[in-house]
Amino acid sequence: MLAQPVADYLLAHRSRHLQELMELLQIPSMANLSDNACARAATWLAERLRQCGFEAQVEISRGKPYVIGHLHVSASKPTVLLYGHYDVQSPDPLDQWVSPPFEPTLRDGNLYARGASDDKGQLFAHLMAIEAWQKAGGGSPVNINVLIEGEEEIGSPNLEAFVSQNARELSADAAVISDSEFFDAGTPSLTCALRGLAYFEITFHGPGADIHSGQHGGAVTNPINALAGLVAAMHDETGKVTIPGFYDGVCLPTDAQREAWAQLPFDPAAYAASLGVKELAGGERDFSPLERRWARPTLDCNGIVGGYTGPGSKTIIPAKASTKISTRLVAGQEPEKIIAAFRQFVADRTPPGIRSEVAVYASGRAVALNADCPAMTAASAAVEEAFGEKPIPVCCGASIPVAEMFQRLLKLDVVLLDLGLPDDNLHSPNEKFTLEQLWRGSAAAAAFFQNFGNR
Repeated sequence: MLAQPVADYLLAHRSRHLQELMELLQIPSMANLSDNACARAATWLAERLRQCGFEAQVEISRGKPYVIGHLHVSASKPTVLLYGHYDVQSPDPLDQWVSPPFEPTLRDGNLYARGASDDKGQLFAHLMAIEAWQKAGGGSPVNINVLIEGEEEIGSPNLEAFVSQNARELSADAAVISDSEFFDAGTPSLTCALRGLAYFEITFHGPGADIHSGQHGGAVTNPINALAGLVAAMHDETGKVTIPGFYDGVCLPTDAQREAWAQLPFDPAAYAASLGVKELAGGERDFSPLERRWARPTLDCNGIVGGYTGPGSKTIIPAKASTKISTRLVAGQEPEKIIAAFRQFVADRTPPGIRSEVAVYASGRAVALNADCPAMTAASAAVEEAFGEKPIPVCCGASIPVAEMFQRLLKLDVVLLDLGLPDDNLHSPNEKFTLEQLWRGSAAAAAFFQNFGNR
């Protein structure tokens, strides 16, 4: 059981903690912008850690700053590496927000703001727990190293080098990350597998400048037409990705996995309705929706632009067109091989009169976590205590590249302490974090530190 003084402290300081989280959420820390908002968020978090007794500093490296913190309790206690990110997605389209994205607002028991769940709110739940142990619990039950980055939402392009260079400083017995979600609001869960990622931008260059479509149409290749054809060719009529070698190494879900997933409270019709679609028609037709989300690789066009998009008409053949493509990878796939195959696919299908470019923005392997390690056992008991039900093991179709980095570079067991909910609108307008998840999540984090310290 969580130490009562710690539980009491978290309950007594809810109002202040909420106000402090709202202060952090007001900082528009988008990694894809060149302003100083990310530096402000990093400075805010470093000061917060110092208030909890950490030695903490903002580390300036390539890209956005990192926050590094150390809380040493005893050489006899295990060490936990806590990871989070302070950068957030762009809030566009702004006109779909009920309240401004960087003016945190409470409605119906939810806190609405960009970053409320992904990842400031989930990270802050851990900071609440650490403060409670420091102020009321006689000190943290574990040593804690903290790494908070500011480029997660753009693929963490500099993180691997930073972790490699600081491996000794970040060493620990286990890592904990809260940047994922419950299976549903009534079903606590612990994520045991994540898909990997390879992210591309393709640009098709045509004429040297936009040209008149009446005078020159039919004489040159239109980059938008060509690019649309390329994107369409990336799937066949069954939903299968057509890039040669894309499925090399991919294993089918086991019978045990399929049976376990079939027992989950998943309603395909309700899931479709929650996404605003009439039916679940995407992906490979021979696999169930959960299999397609958790155990199958995917390829999606995330955006496509080119030519004239203003009001009225403008009859041109554009000089260029571009598209962004994300692939989600599963165990057995190597990002390097996927990248090479993708480049070759584009090269083979670049039509005459077009010059193609492929940029790679991010890549990461799929992750399988050790469900039987001491850290996962401690997390499972903590979630059960805080939320009243034993969490079920689930997979996640998203990617958290740092989990794989911690496994590979630091040789750590990694725990994904899920605190969000599926309807938190991550990367969408009206992102939220349910207050009940914040309160119970902070208790779960506090119990995790206690359980792992007593392992």
